[in-house]
Amino acid sequence: MNLSFRASVLHSVNSPLKTETVEVAGLAARDVLVRICAAGLCHTDLEVIDGSLRQPLPIVLGHEAAGVVEAVGPEADKVAVGDHVILSWNPHCGHCFYCDHSLPILCETYLANTPAALAFDGRPRARLSGGEDLHQLMYMGAFGEFCVVQDQQAIPIPKEMPFPQAALIGCGVMTGVGAAINVAQVSPGSSVMVIGCGAVGLAAIQGAVLGGADRIIAVDLQDSRLEVAKRMGASVLVNPARDDAVQAARDITSGRGVDTALESAGNEPAFRLTVEAVRPGGQVIWLGKTDVNKDVSFRWGSLMQEKRIRRSSYGDARPARDFPFLCRAYLDGRLDLDALISQEIGLDQINEGFAALRAGETIRSIVTF
Repeated sequence: MNLSFRASVLHSVNSPLKTETVEVAGLAARDVLVRICAAGLCHTDLEVIDGSLRQPLPIVLGHEAAGVVEAVGPEADKVAVGDHVILSWNPHCGHCFYCDHSLPILCETYLANTPAALAFDGRPRARLSGGEDLHQLMYMGAFGEFCVVQDQQAIPIPKEMPFPQAALIGCGVMTGVGAAINVAQVSPGSSVMVIGCGAVGLAAIQGAVLGGADRIIAVDLQDSRLEVAKRMGASVLVNPARDDAVQAARDITSGRGVDTALESAGNEPAFRLTVEAVRPGGQVIWLGKTDVNKDVSFRWGSLMQEKRIRRSSYGDARPARDFPFLCRAYLDGRLDLDALISQEIGLDQINEGFAALRAGETIRSIVTF
């Protein structure tokens, strides 16, 4: 099999992506060729463009995607040609120390091969038309008309699920909803604060609603996003430029603070706010991130009193279980994904889409093919 197709390629940091022809020469035993129908522009992609997440170049970005299976390798037994699928960026070996301890996000093979930005077996799958090997972000590289993933990464979903909304489930929605339901295990009647109302934060609010929380505080510097948070189920809206978020947490909890604080803003003030706003014995879940070499400081007293702090990258995702569940929730009207999509763009508009994301003008732009 030899296939040529269009993809957006990053050749150097702080430079525009270039749409050009790339090639796939063939499929390995467990490979799946997916025709990409929709791919979301995520902050992680932007971190690679801006250089705060260091990846080898040239690279095809994109790790939040959905599409149709076009071909499978001889040992790929989890999907079939014609399946509609959401792609997962967390393949795992299933037998290392961390996989055996139900932590696939820490799979030793996954973590060891991630810096190379190639396929899960550590080898390239695509190349430029001139023959140079291409890297693929997070075992995917979905900003192209096709991509090659391992079969475990392609999760079949109902065919009535629209592709733009399905793509969101592959990263932002899984991370946010999963943080509330799987990680925090938000319970009926509890109080939750969500800091940062981008795609992940808005998904976390909906996860808190699905978990039965009846007091949800949304915190964001943009009033427009707070209005979307209200639509998603937030009962208290806080703009920290003019409101005291910690006081808001105490006001709805008889002075204790919230049971769960979920952070998805990815900055130092947001990290500090979580531990100030959560009650003694409460739990903090950090979803956002900053530069891995940057120090973040806290008031020591804010970390006391049996507070539990956890970082979560993918909402304890079990894609084969969770992706179909989230699709059903959308199709049943229990999960609002439409409001997360700010615009649908073509591949040739991808740089404008990232400029809008950088400026905070969009929740999610979706590249559609």
